[in-house]
This record gives sequence, structure tokens and C-alpha cells, in this order.
Amino acid sequence: MLFSSQIINMNFRTNIVFWGLKINELSRIKKQSVMIVMDIVSILLSIWIAYSLRLEELYLFDQTQLMTVLPIAIILTIPVFSFLGLYKVIVHYTSIKALTLIFQGVSLSVILWGTIAIFFSFDMPKTVPLIVWFALLILVSGSRILAKSFFAQVKAREAKDTGFKNILIYGAGYAGVQLAGALEYEDRIFVAGFIDDDESLHGKSISDLKVYSPDSIEKKLLEFENKQIKIDEILIAIPSISRSCRAELINKLKPLPVQVRTLPGLSELAQGKITIDDIRKIDIADLLGRDAVRPNKMLLDANIKGKVVMVTGAGGSIGSKLCWQIASLEPKKIILFERSELALYQIEKKLLHFLGGIQQSSIEVVPVLGSVVNQRRVERVCYTFEVETIYHAAAYKHVPMVEKNISEGVENNIFGTYHCAKAAINSGVETFVLISTDKAVRPTNTMGATKRLAELILQGFVASGKQHDTRFTMVRFGNVLGSSGSVVPLFKEQIRQGRAVTVTDPNIIRYFMTIEEAVQLVIQAGAMGKGGDVFVLDMGDPVRILDLAKNMIQFSGFKVKDKENPQGDIEIHFTGLRPGEKLYEELLIGDNVSKTRHKRIMRAEEEVLSWSEIESILNALKQALYNENETDLRAILQSRIRGFDPQCEIVDMLA
Repeated sequence: MLFSSQIINMNFRTNIVFWGLKINELSRIKKQSVMIVMDIVSILLSIWIAYSLRLEELYLFDQTQLMTVLPIAIILTIPVFSFLGLYKVIVHYTSIKALTLIFQGVSLSVILWGTIAIFFSFDMPKTVPLIVWFALLILVSGSRILAKSFFAQVKAREAKDTGFKNILIYGAGYAGVQLAGALEYEDRIFVAGFIDDDESLHGKSISDLKVYSPDSIEKKLLEFENKQIKIDEILIAIPSISRSCRAELINKLKPLPVQVRTLPGLSELAQGKITIDDIRKIDIADLLGRDAVRPNKMLLDANIKGKVVMVTGAGGSIGSKLCWQIASLEPKKIILFERSELALYQIEKKLLHFLGGIQQSSIEVVPVLGSVVNQRRVERVCYTFEVETIYHAAAYKHVPMVEKNISEGVENNIFGTYHCAKAAINSGVETFVLISTDKAVRPTNTMGATKRLAELILQGFVASGKQHDTRFTMVRFGNVLGSSGSVVPLFKEQIRQGRAVTVTDPNIIRYFMTIEEAVQLVIQAGAMGKGGDVFVLDMGDPVRILDLAKNMIQFSGFKVKDKENPQGDIEIHFTGLRPGEKLYEELLIGDNVSKTRHKRIMRAEEEVLSWSEIESILNALKQALYNENETDLRAILQSRIRGFDPQCEIVDMLA
């Protein structure tokens, strides 16, 4: 008997789901027709209930009433509901706003119906319209709520299909509830519930979704899996959380076999409504756990606002971000100086589009093709446009690539800086900011050595005692996330293709900073320079590249394949250190460092060479370049750059 009742119950549920799916497949017009029929039934039922309650008996309508009272009620109510948009509201997403519309529609239709009944002296007790209003309100609202619950059950059943994406939302606050509402509109997404740290919410329901404790996530994932609903993603919907707290939360979720994504910050949310498109994969910057420091507006404006600003290497990863930031600070003119025609075209196009979106923007964008080693070209540009500030970002920065092309690295990084600096002095440029690198500290590669000599050249101009109006500043920092040559884009591409992720050494560490923060700090540091200053940026704690690779694999929804987990998705291969690469980077040559007005910017006091020594080095390098002698180039750099200890033999392809 018990067994047969279970079968009947199971068949009933199966039929319910079947008809639910059938209704779901109906066209919009047919669904609206179903709703109208439901409302007509509710109208007739509410009038019958009103008469029966008022007369205290099961009432039977006479022929006159069947021809007048009931048809008039239907003819009045359905158009009112339609006018208010009740049939445009999708039943699945019935909300407080929809219930408000029902209240308005029922009230208006009953008032009209009651007024006509009194005017034409229908045989009707005076209290009937009031009872009809109450009954109709309950029936129409109830039908919507039951339908919503019904379709939610159907969707929960569908969620067992492999084509469905099942999610939990971390954060049952305003953003989380809004996100759950937005995701209801997605046909192939099922929201299984909320996770929240607030103990008072645990076990309760918000928007018909249960709230679970973070400590029970693993257990709940198993429970859902037992119900044949595999949770695919956890969406973090706590936009006000700090980056350090977000990193802590992400690390807590990392062991779980789900993909983790996050909602944008509050400033982004303020620009529009939350939709499925607002959800993004975990930003790698979130894994660093660094909270960005609010920039000092006075320092940002000092060298830019109302001035003519030139960026060399404007099409590069750092240069292009500098251009974006500079454009937002209202310069008079931006000179884009770039040797790559394609890169120049792209940054000009994007920048003009950006400025076109700013009302009454009068900022002029000037694209200039040219090489930084061509002093006459740089000088002519500075004279023609009366450049006041130069951000010198043009450089070859990829360590192995420069190691294979030593002469070009020396030409571009050293002599390019020298010629740009000379052009700036000759044309009266006020401020010259060199974008340097942590690889200039006790360099183990040619790129680092060339950037260190570039720093010494600018300091030499200051120490020479020659009169000029140009203030030289150098800003030294580590790796920026997403820059060209960075491991992050490489890892992303390898993961996207399902290939093994390549890490040079299991112990290699690097300092990282978001490109936006680095650019803001460069601009602020440049404003604090007095002449010949070397500023270093606080890069936070170093990151193990192996840990970064593992995190990126896991938060892309895959598992690391190794000895402990042979069933994983993506392997990590160790390729060995590349030419000139070292296990760790430094930001300071010595310990002599002082604080500045900005908590993330420090001033380094380091060895300075006299101008006569600089000239001697440049002459020797020039002769070696003329002779195309890479051995001499390295020997000169090694003898004159303190701490330069090459980690590989010369690998220049033309040596």
C-alpha cells in the first residue's frame, strides 16, 4: 500500500513538472491568454463568494445577473488589468511591484463595477463590492504567487539537467538579493540559495531562497549533489568588501570544487542595474589582497591639469594606461609618441572615443610617430607643442627578448632615455618622469642594467651643475598585472586553451601591482620630485608564481593535475629560469630610504655617478654599438653598473 502511494505521488510530481515544462514552452500570447482565463475564473468566483457570504447561503445567480452583473465585471476588470500592465509581468518574477499593480487594478475595477451597479440599480447588497474586492485581491494575488512557486519548482527540477548552471550567492544583503532577482530572468540558471556570515540569517529564507552558514558550504554542496543538483559556481555579491577581505574570502573558497565569480564594486554598481552581465570572474588583483590607497588629487593634478603632456611609448601597456589616467585629469593636450604605427593608431582611436564620451571635452590628442633615439624628432615635437611634462615609458622590458638582442636594448633603453632627456632640456620641458623597474636593482640581466644606467644618466644631468629648467624624476616598481610580457596573460591563454601552465621555477617570486594603481603612483611620485629623485613604490608582499598559477587554474573552474590529483584538468610544467631571470626581485640597492607624503611611495638615496663618468660610459657603449660587439657591451655594463651579475652567457642571436 505504502509502495503504491509512493508511486502515485511520484507520478503526480512527474506530471506537474511535465505540464510546467509544457506551459513554459507556450508563446508569450498563449501564456497571457492563460493568465486572462485564470483572472476571469477569479472574478466569477469572487462575486459568487461575496454573494454567498453576504446572504449566508450557497448562492445561485438568476438569469438577469448572469447577463449583467458577471459580464460587466469581466468587461471592466480585464481591460483595467491590461492597461496597468499586469499581463506584461512575467509570472515567474512576481514581485512587490507586481502585487502593488494587482492592488491598484482590483481596487479600480471594483470601484467602477460597484458604481455601475448602483447607477443601474442592480439587485445587489451594498456590502457585496467590498467583499468582492477582498476576495478578488486574494484570488488574483494568490494565483500569481502559486504560479511563481509552481514554476520555481519546475526550474528546480530542470536544474538536474546537465545544461543548467546551478549557483549559490555569497552575501544575502541588498546586492545579493538584487543579483538573485536578476538571475531569475536567465532560463538556464538556477539559484540554489544564499551563503552569509550573519548568524541571525542562517536557516531563514530571503526571496524564497534559504540562507546557509559559510561553515556548512562543503556539506551543503554534497547535499545538493545527492539531490542531483551539482553546484557549479559561487557568486560573491558583497560589493562593499575591501580587497584584503575579499582575498581572505577567496582563499577560504579555493578548496571547493566550484568556480568562484564576483560582483563589481559599489562605484560600478552605482552606474547601472545589476544584471547577469555585471558578474565577472575573480580579478587576479583580488588574490593579491592589496587595498588600493586613495590617490592624492593635488599630486595627480600637479604636472598634468591644464598642461601639455607627452607620453613616450604611448601604445605600450604602461604607456596606454598612463594616457587614460592623464586624459581624466584634464590636460590641455596629450602628445602620443610611439614608434609602432599600429599601437599608435589603436591608442589614439580608443582615447578619442573615451574623450568623446566626456561632455565639452576640449583636450587635444596628437599622435606622433617616432623613435626615442631620434633626438631631433623628440626635440621638434617638444618645441612645436610646447610640452611641459614628459612621461618616458618607451623601453624594451621583456628580459629574455632583450638578452637575445643586447644592442637594441642598449640603443633603446639607454640612448633613447639620454636623447629624450637632452631634448627635454633643450626645449625647456618642466618635468621628465622615467618609468623604471625593480630589475634595475643589482641586475642579473641586460634589461635591468640598461634601466639602471638610464636612471644614472638622469641623475648625472642633475649632478652636472649645468643650468637647465627640467626636473628629472625616476619611479621604480615591480610587475604590473596584465602588462605585455607578464605571466598573467600567458597563464590565462594557456588555461583557455586547456594547455599545461608553464612556470619557470617552483620557488620564483615576484612583486605585483595593478596597472591602474601603478600608473596613479607614478604620476603622484613624479609630482614630488625635486630633481634626480629615485622613488620606489610599496609593492606589498611578494607572490609565489606557482601559487598564482594554481589560483588562476582553480578560479577558472578547473583543477590542478598533479601527483596528488591525477584526475585533475590542467598540469603545471616547470621550464627552468630563462636567460637573465632571477628567483626574486628587489626595489632598493641600499637601505637608505625615506618616507614621502604618500604612504605607498618612498624616496631612495643611492649612488650617483658624475657627468664625466656618464659621458665616458656612453662613449664606450657608442663605440661598441658601432662595432656591433655584444661582448664589449656586456663588459662595459658589468664594469660600470654596480651589482650587475649576468646569470647567463651572451645569447644575442647576432653575437
